[in-house]
Amino acid sequence: MRIDGKQAAADLRKQLSMQVLQLQQEKNIVPGLTVILVGEDPASEVYVRNKVRQTRELGMHSQEIRLPVDIREEALLTRLEQLNQDKDVHGILVQLPLPAHINEAKVLAAINPEKDVDGFHALNSGRLLNGSGDALVPCTPQGCVILAKRHLGEDLSGKHAVVIGRSNIVGKPLAILLLQENCTVTIAHSRTENLAQICRQADILVAAVGRANFVKGDWIKPGATVIDVGINRIEDTEGKTRLVGDVDYQAAVEVAAAITPVPGGVGPMTIACLLKNTLVAARRYG
Repeated sequence: MRIDGKQAAADLRKQLSMQVLQLQQEKNIVPGLTVILVGEDPASEVYVRNKVRQTRELGMHSQEIRLPVDIREEALLTRLEQLNQDKDVHGILVQLPLPAHINEAKVLAAINPEKDVDGFHALNSGRLLNGSGDALVPCTPQGCVILAKRHLGEDLSGKHAVVIGRSNIVGKPLAILLLQENCTVTIAHSRTENLAQICRQADILVAAVGRANFVKGDWIKPGATVIDVGINRIEDTEGKTRLVGDVDYQAAVEVAAAITPVPGGVGPMTIACLLKNTLVAARRYG
């Protein structure tokens, strides 16, 4: 089975659209998302354009701020503080990566955690870890859980989930979310011994390593659910480039009960969950 991330994202956006309209009618609040893009990275421009378009399609207010690549760190921090104080801005997102002369950690820490719709601020990480329920959760992990439930149903209790990758953006928060779903969770990474053997134990296998076709078909337990977070651009024998995931899809699809494709899997869900976070922030602090 192919887990259709585009359809899952469309279903979520439909729900959010009704909730946005309800919030506007009941409290006269229009959720507002501001996206900051520093420089002219082509991939980042595509991501920002998609985020802005989908935000507006849901009836939210969208603001795009483009800043020069040589902007001083202090100037960017000043701009963030202005947005932190703006009551019409409920969500703030700084598109990564930033230019080398800007400290990403410092910039992310400067965002008001109540407007941190990426869920990267240390306060939101702490809230997620202690299970307080009021964290703004990173978007890609949220999307991964939704897609897993798309195939397995709402109750993931007792499933053994193996997450390959330990980043603060995907691996660690996803492990916590899966624990909250009553899964047994193993976090694997580049220094894990017997990685293939560990992967074969997974009912839910999540690949988030950033290496094209890294997970082989014989690493997958027959009947497992595979969530492929990777987005890698490779060149084929004709010199053309194409996108592939971290999982060898053609081999995995013969073994797994369900798998997300690349593209069209986790990517669309990430943006949909960003819009969900913006709505959550507007409800809480609008």
